[in-house]
Amino acid sequence: MQQQPTQWNPATGLSEQASGIYFAEGPASNWLVVRDSTGFILVDSGYPQDRCHVLASLRFLGLDPADARAMLVTHGHVDHTGSAAFFSESFGTPVLCSPTELAHVQGKEKHQVTLGQVLRRAWRPRVFRWMVHAIRAGALAARPASGAIAWDKDMLQALPGSPVAIPLPGHTPGNAAILFPDAGAIAVGDAFVSGHPISRACGPQMLHAMYHTDAAEALASLRELAGVDAAVVLPGHGPALHVPLAEALAAVGTREG
Repeated sequence: MQQQPTQWNPATGLSEQASGIYFAEGPASNWLVVRDSTGFILVDSGYPQDRCHVLASLRFLGLDPADARAMLVTHGHVDHTGSAAFFSESFGTPVLCSPTELAHVQGKEKHQVTLGQVLRRAWRPRVFRWMVHAIRAGALAARPASGAIAWDKDMLQALPGSPVAIPLPGHTPGNAAILFPDAGAIAVGDAFVSGHPISRACGPQMLHAMYHTDAAEALASLRELAGVDAAVVLPGHGPALHVPLAEALAAVGTREG
């Protein structure tokens, strides 16, 4: 089914949340542009139909998409890898993810909410609206980034922003947060979020259990973030949070998504 892309304006949807860290709050999923004197990288890339928005966000910043030094993927769900194959094939952009997530990002494994899980809950208006958006955004036709490679510490350290990966399994087996120590910012992907179309809650929260490979492990793995110094928290869904990471983590357990 062909449809017009959801309206999105980088002038209002893109903002610098910390030095060199640009947060794009997309129509239903977020991505980052991280730049410094050595170039720029992307972190995640929305749904497949968000490609035009990802490209618009780069051009709004005066960047050439072909110059991206890498795309980092927090995890392999289609609302985060939507432009990964396109960037890899069109520009030769390295697509990097955790070693444990590699087979998922390459399309050799599948760790995604199933259509059956969604349909059982589609009587709920919020779930139905989200399902329609996901389908229109290309979720069912997403292509894997077959050329993706696994990152390592040295590889990440050499990239703009000197990112540090923190494994947080449970949402998917190789799910990871990405810390930018100099900027005091952390991209938490879907380890926890600050909002979601099917949730009535606002603020730090876990996604609904159906989105996790192992919901209990996803919650338990947040302990790996204890002691991480960051005052800007950038989730995969919902607005950016300007609170200490420890405060955001403490709030996660008080809200039901």
